Amino acid sequence: MKTKAVRIHGSMDLRLDEFELPEIAEEEVLAKVVSDSLCMSSYKAAVQGGAHKRVPEDCAENPTIIGHEFCGEIVKAGKQYEEKFKPGDRFIIQPAHNYMGKLDSPGYSYKYCGGDATYVIIPRETLIMDCLIPFDGDSFFAGSMTEPYSCVIGTFHAMYHTKNGSYVHEMGIKEGGDMIMLAGNGPMGQAAIDYIIHCDRRPGLLVVTGRRQEQLDRLASLLTVEDAANNGVKLVYFNTSSSEDNYADLMALTGGKGYDDVLVFTPHAEFVELGDSLLCRDGCFNFFSGPSDQQFKALFNFYNVHYNATHLAATCGGNNDDMREAVAMMKQGRLTPSVLVSHIGGLNSVVDATMHLPEIKGSKKLIYTEVEMPLVAISEFSELGKTDPFYAKLDELCKKHNGLWNAEAEKYLLETKKV
Repeated sequence: MKTKAVRIHGSMDLRLDEFELPEIAEEEVLAKVVSDSLCMSSYKAAVQGGAHKRVPEDCAENPTIIGHEFCGEIVKAGKQYEEKFKPGDRFIIQPAHNYMGKLDSPGYSYKYCGGDATYVIIPRETLIMDCLIPFDGDSFFAGSMTEPYSCVIGTFHAMYHTKNGSYVHEMGIKEGGDMIMLAGNGPMGQAAIDYIIHCDRRPGLLVVTGRRQEQLDRLASLLTVEDAANNGVKLVYFNTSSSEDNYADLMALTGGKGYDDVLVFTPHAEFVELGDSLLCRDGCFNFFSGPSDQQFKALFNFYNVHYNATHLAATCGGNNDDMREAVAMMKQGRLTPSVLVSHIGGLNSVVDATMHLPEIKGSKKLIYTEVEMPLVAISEFSELGKTDPFYAKLDELCKKHNGLWNAEAEKYLLETKKV
């Protein structure tokens, strides 16, 4: 079977290739990808090429498929799994396999498995680690959003606190405490806000910072102060570019106490050092954003580590339980994956979009691999619809849902634009 896929051939060398897939082995699964969400991690892999921890050093000779936030349908299961996975079953993948301690992952490491492809072969490692997960949601895009949600779910679970005289790490954020997300106005910050104000272990105060007021205003219209308050959380959106003294103003929001939980969503030393300075006693600092620079460093107050019992935590992806938690919360209506999506595109748009991802404003860029279309912001549908009935219809369907991407719009897109 032929497939089309975006593959990494080296540093800043992504190509949309067409090639033949081999026959699947007994312990593999053939699958059709329908949607994939572009992640900044793919951009970092593109920048580093074979130097990336998950990308093979010989990717120039053996290119691998990018994309790890994907959802699709089973085509055929190998003999060992034909009772478990049936043709037509929808699936999602937890790419962080941790198989035998290795970092190999779909979307980085495999010749035949990644989200930016039409058809893929799910490798034996994915199946051994139970990382091919059934998904019965009403849309493929919601399935693609489960991976980013699992990342933030995992990072919240990895945070911890202690008590004087005890060596027990109490896992999770401080319930009812003060939390801040520095540079939390991007796609992963949005997922983190949505999760933390709707999960079972919530802070009392949540401060989210950003530098562009229009972006904060848009975020506040999607994840509202009122909804947070209904869930017992005081949500504050804070523009760091409008403050003359960010440290003083942010500390004032806690009454001068400082924050129990600090998350940093950007790999810049100034944010690391600001976050460190905002920690209260027994505060937990979470460095969520993975840097491309392997020598990235920032100052951290180790006097406070020793005397104020401040902690450092970080995660790289989630696990199967995190993904299943995301799926369960979506079914319960406690998560709203549509708020994360800002752009829609086809497989033909992936190379350019991934290579320029840091420059493209907005949130998650959602790709439909069976579709050919440029990457277009949902906010542009209205203008494009003045001359193109296809975009006019998409605009109409999104406006029915508060300007958000939705299952109706997805269905229309797949029926109209499928190649």
